[in-house]
Amino acid sequence: MKSKIAFTIIFCVILALTLLVSMETFAADETHNGEVEHHGVDGKDLPLWSIIPFVGILLSIAIFPLVFDSHFLVHHGGKMSLAWASIFAIPYLAFFGGKAFYDILHIYLLDYIPFIILLWGLFTVAGGILVRGSLRGTPVINTLLLLLGTVIASWVGTTGASMLLIRPLIRANAYRKSKVHLVVFFIFLVSNIGGSLTPIGDPPLFLGFLRGVPFFWTTAALLPHMLFISVILIVLFFILDTIMFKREGGVVPEDGTKEPLRVDGLFNLVFLFGIIGAVLMSGTFKWGEVNILGVHVYWQNITRELLIVLMGVLSLVFTPFKGELRQTNEFSWEPIEEVAKVFAGIFMTIIPALAILKAGQDMSGPDGMIARSINAMQEPFHYFWITGILSSFLDNAPTYLTFFTTALGKLGISEELVPTILSTPYDQLTVENHQRFVRLLTAISVGAVFMGANTYIGNAPNFMVKSIAEQSGIRMPSFFGYMLWSIVILFPLFVIVTFVFLR
Repeated sequence: MKSKIAFTIIFCVILALTLLVSMETFAADETHNGEVEHHGVDGKDLPLWSIIPFVGILLSIAIFPLVFDSHFLVHHGGKMSLAWASIFAIPYLAFFGGKAFYDILHIYLLDYIPFIILLWGLFTVAGGILVRGSLRGTPVINTLLLLLGTVIASWVGTTGASMLLIRPLIRANAYRKSKVHLVVFFIFLVSNIGGSLTPIGDPPLFLGFLRGVPFFWTTAALLPHMLFISVILIVLFFILDTIMFKREGGVVPEDGTKEPLRVDGLFNLVFLFGIIGAVLMSGTFKWGEVNILGVHVYWQNITRELLIVLMGVLSLVFTPFKGELRQTNEFSWEPIEEVAKVFAGIFMTIIPALAILKAGQDMSGPDGMIARSINAMQEPFHYFWITGILSSFLDNAPTYLTFFTTALGKLGISEELVPTILSTPYDQLTVENHQRFVRLLTAISVGAVFMGANTYIGNAPNFMVKSIAEQSGIRMPSFFGYMLWSIVILFPLFVIVTFVFLR
């Protein structure tokens, strides 16, 4: 408790100092009529070494648990995150003043806060649903659990599906010796690839929905890719799990219990549907905006966050945190706290990386390496791989949006035409650039969602599932150890997807 209080005090002191550093220069960014300019630092003004804190926090996540303790991020992740965020934020504010302040406020108000509130809501509500029964982890049962999670992830979100099924999977396999592969394939399928079919499934697709992509366009466009890779992964999992099961004797030990399978806390589905409804509402209605120190925040988005919090609170009221249902479900705040602390630093330090990437879209700008690389991107598989690889390490939502905008700009298509283009059958599109945009957006969407499975930080549920597994005594691979799984298993499949769908 004392360490948490000290951490909070240090955080507030540093936040106050950064605000004081920026206040004087913030006034200098006003226009002649006293209104604050609503833009941040131009990425062309940032040196490449400004991403060092971002690289530092990624390496810290990867290396510190190996050097110090496997539970380093649980106990010290917040302090590590705060240190790297401060190393970036204080000089950034000192040099760029109000523009830097705008960037920081922008990414927290429009990206981090909605991101963590949605995760908290889904985590809280799903934690109130308990699957009971004598579920025993045979290859068939494990495969069916992964298949179920993959199917529902697009409709309750990858976070909701992950939180709903990871604990039953772990409990069913408590007697098994080898369990790492269960969690790794769960992350591949349930926490990522399963969320391909709707904007609710994964945040990048939700951003596309907000910018005019029809709700069910992703279902039709991404279904072939999702089915193709999911079927292969599920077959691979069944083969691998069968081999591991037989190595351990191939016998399910009797534990003396034969409890029938049932689900308790199903009334939490009402709150889960409430969260889904709030997300749909924010993409459907336009209620104007409020200006918060130069950052424009839409009222429908504020309403969405409030409704999600309300759903979470109602779930806690009807299924209390210290109640029998959540205790049996081994529910705790530790996984969401770990994600909130670590990603707070990631979102802060990611600012220059995204700004430099965005500046590379400006073909009239300096002919730097990034500008040349983006200019060379022509084919769908280019967008698939660059969006996917960056989404593995950057937040996949702004990465998706960056290349969504890049594709529109290169093809000379205005954002207002997106709903019309994507609502027209592909074979009836008469403009070549419109056909190309459909193909490019498909590649961008697949890359952002699928390759979020490449690392623990590629998608927030990955981190939460890892944390829950470690709480249950499963020794999960390190950051690089997990990447070895994704490189060996996923990358060959991504190459096949490229040749089959994205040439």
